[in-house]
Parts: sequence; C-alpha cells; structure tokens
Amino acid sequence: MYQSFFKRLLDLLAAIFALFMVSPIFIILLFILAVANKGTPFFVQKRPGKDEKIFSIVKFKTMTDKTDKNGNLLPDGERLTAIGKLVRKTSLDELPQLINIIKGDMSFIGPRPLLIRYLPYYSKTEKKRHSIRPGITGLAQISGRNILNWNDRLSKDIEYVEHLSFSLDFKIFIKTIQKVITSKDVVVNPNSVIQDLDAIRSKH
Repeated sequence: MYQSFFKRLLDLLAAIFALFMVSPIFIILLFILAVANKGTPFFVQKRPGKDEKIFSIVKFKTMTDKTDKNGNLLPDGERLTAIGKLVRKTSLDELPQLINIIKGDMSFIGPRPLLIRYLPYYSKTEKKRHSIRPGITGLAQISGRNILNWNDRLSKDIEYVEHLSFSLDFKIFIKTIQKVITSKDVVVNPNSVIQDLDAIRSKH
C-alpha cells in the first residue's frame, strides 16, 4: 500500500510544500545562474525513469558550455563555475527536481536516474532499479554517494528496491539531511573520482 499509493501522495504533497518554502532561494539562484550562464539557469537532460520511460531531468546549471578547438566540451572540472561549485557542494543544484517530483517523473527517495547510454550495461538484477520512480536521494547516496564504486552503488539501489518501506525512506531522508548539512561525501566533480559506467563495463 505504501509503495503503490502513499509514497506518491507524500512525494506530491511534500514537493509542493518544499517548493513553496524554498521559492526565495530558488528565485535568487535562478537570477544568479542566469547571469553566470548567460541566460541559461537550467541544465536539462533526458534520463530513464520508471520502467525505463525517458523523461527530462532538470537541475540548476553549474557548468559552462566551453569547448576545445575541435568543438568538444572541455572536461567537467574546467567548465565548473565558481558559483557552480558552491551550488553543487550544498546540493542546491537538485532543487529544480522538485518539479520532476510534482510531475510524477521522480520521487524524493529512490535510485538516482542515470544516463540513457548506461542502459545496455546493467545486469538483469540491476535493471530492477527501474521498477520504481528514480529519486533525488537514495540508499546509495547515504552510503557513500559518488565515492562508491559502480557495483556497490547499483547493489545499494537493488537493496532499496527490494526493501522499500516508509521506515527505510524516513531513515534515508534523515541521513540525507545530515549529509547535506555537513557536505559529507559530496564530490563536486564526480568524474574525477569514478569513471563512467559504460567506459568501465565496455572493457569487459
């Protein structure tokens, strides 16, 4: 009953309330990032959601679109802006995903929605992560976030799917708040810590 009804209801009500409460911060960041990014405050990207249905995830934009002489984007670390570093460190870049929750694309808690190009590289068991709505935070994030290797991260996603409950969601919510306040396990540039999943698994 919780997974099929109450989880979505709580997500919807909490997201509407949270968006109202953080609206002053949201609006301030909107203007600051619009100036810093020359009119583009949002980063929008297609991601697989529940049942691998593709949706557009929205974040505050923290990197420029600078390219090399061949037109290829520079490494993330070279494109990250000063304000972008602060926004990422405080996890404020995730605020626009409240809109994704209201729309029904996402949940507060669940496996993080990863890149579309990763889809062919999941095992049959790992594909279970797409049986529920993806989340802003999840069991993997409170267990090490970007410092976990891919096998451990995906294993935590499956553990969450198989043990989903209100008590587990509440535990993850509390630990997420603690980590956001302390900035523990936050990696501003994840690519400096771990390779992309497809890059690792295509070698095997």
